[in-house]
Amino acid sequence: MSDNSRAALLALISVALMSLAWAVTKAAVVEYHVLQVLFFRQAIVLSSTLPQIKRHFPESLKTKQPLLHGLRLIGAFVGLSCSIWAVSLLPLTTATTLGFNQTFFMAILAALFLSEHVGVHRIGAITVGFIGVLIVVRPGGEGLASIGVMAAIAGALGAAVAFTCVKILSQTESTATLLAYQTIVIGSVAATSMLWFWKTPDLTGWMLLMGVGLLSAPAQWIGVTAVRLGESSLLANIQYSKLIYAGILGYLFFNEVPDRFTVLGACVIIASAFYIFHREATRARGERVKINY
Repeated sequence: MSDNSRAALLALISVALMSLAWAVTKAAVVEYHVLQVLFFRQAIVLSSTLPQIKRHFPESLKTKQPLLHGLRLIGAFVGLSCSIWAVSLLPLTTATTLGFNQTFFMAILAALFLSEHVGVHRIGAITVGFIGVLIVVRPGGEGLASIGVMAAIAGALGAAVAFTCVKILSQTESTATLLAYQTIVIGSVAATSMLWFWKTPDLTGWMLLMGVGLLSAPAQWIGVTAVRLGESSLLANIQYSKLIYAGILGYLFFNEVPDRFTVLGACVIIASAFYIFHREATRARGERVKINY
């Protein structure tokens, strides 16, 4: 089996686990505060990364760019907490669809801070993607839905900021350092919030809260392995299988059936995001050919 084939298989497993984690999150957040769900998630993810952090300690806590780490952590915290909030307010498929806005935010941030070229094709794809968002959102809808939509978009923006920062930080920081700061700092912030938002779980609550972390942790590690093995464009396209998982899980566990606007908007968003990745992959191959020549 080729590296790309192995990466594709691992990516599918990772996406399936993460989608199931979001379904469990949606069930947990009915009874427990968003930050309590985030606390359990980060506590278990931290426990899975402690061996690597410990192995490289104290170097894993040394950084050359503390301010950029700070921005990245703010983005990650907003991304995680707002995404959990969005899942509590919106159907699982809708929240997942709006989460794909991360692609467009990443494209804009890359142009602003990574000096990546923004041509007519990328601008056009971002514009089409925004139209897809409008189709899903249907401006003028109910107040609760609009709060959920704003939370989902804020989550996508936060995740894009965090990803862009990681892309810059990865040039000077080790993987252990990147892991250490996110798991420790975000976990500590969530733990501090428990002074106000803690609710003692019953047996079902413990299962749900623990389940969020126990599904998220392996999903992340498997996803990292897939990234190391496969091409970015291939893995990016597999991410869209989240929508299939979300549709199935939403129907089975929450009796949710996506309406035609969500389906149409999802198709538009995915098509425009796919085009961005396709253009980037084509451009990257062209540059490699020039270099080799």
